[in-house]
Amino acid sequence: MDSESKRDIMDDLRDFAAGQAFYQRTGRAWKRGYLLYGPPGTGKSSMIAAMANFLGYDIYDLELTEVHSNSELQKLLMKTSSKSIIVIEDIDCSVNLSNRAKATHAGAPQSYYDSGAPDAARGGEDGNSNTITLSGLLNFTDGLSSCCRSERIFVFTTNHMDKLDPALLRQMDMHIYMTYCSYPALKILLRNYLGSEAKDLGELAASELPEAVEKAKMTPADISKVLLKNWRNKEKAVSELLEVLKARAKRN
Repeated sequence: MDSESKRDIMDDLRDFAAGQAFYQRTGRAWKRGYLLYGPPGTGKSSMIAAMANFLGYDIYDLELTEVHSNSELQKLLMKTSSKSIIVIEDIDCSVNLSNRAKATHAGAPQSYYDSGAPDAARGGEDGNSNTITLSGLLNFTDGLSSCCRSERIFVFTTNHMDKLDPALLRQMDMHIYMTYCSYPALKILLRNYLGSEAKDLGELAASELPEAVEKAKMTPADISKVLLKNWRNKEKAVSELLEVLKARAKRN
């Protein structure tokens, strides 16, 4: 992530944590929602950990596939403490929360949106016992229970933002795109893993790395694996990284 985006997120988190007077004055619930989206391996989980460390908040990682009803989801919310980050990762894979507009266009039933609909009560045609509905999740993030509890952050992650219903997207105050590794992000990885600035790794690295990393479209996680493998030998690490980046770029 580039330094400007990182700074914007930190400023937003800082404003939220210090915003009790603002939320009381405006009558708004003291909570905030973030949607992290982008390809797998781009650092969404690491971002959540960084947010928690920055604020000193606890993390509650909810596995929706293990929650079987809207009421059970509400009970979990009631058990969370203030100054916490409530996380649902890969939300598009957890329950049927697809875009209702697309589903309607395709002729699919909309009954999953209604918590009292027959399909929801049966758990769907495939017999799945998970009956969390879109309306149940919306109430989870913005209903009475969530509004009565203060200083909470909701973070959802997805690899496929287009699969989420617009109503759910509107609940998230900030949408953060986690993309492939850029050169500014690579410089941070080089500093962390090799203890060196890119300009100090040789003329070849300084001249070829910027273009190579942009063309390769590799995730920070994949690049980290290459650097970790040879972190004791900077020259070998950079040489192998360049080979991997160029090979990936040819396949793109």
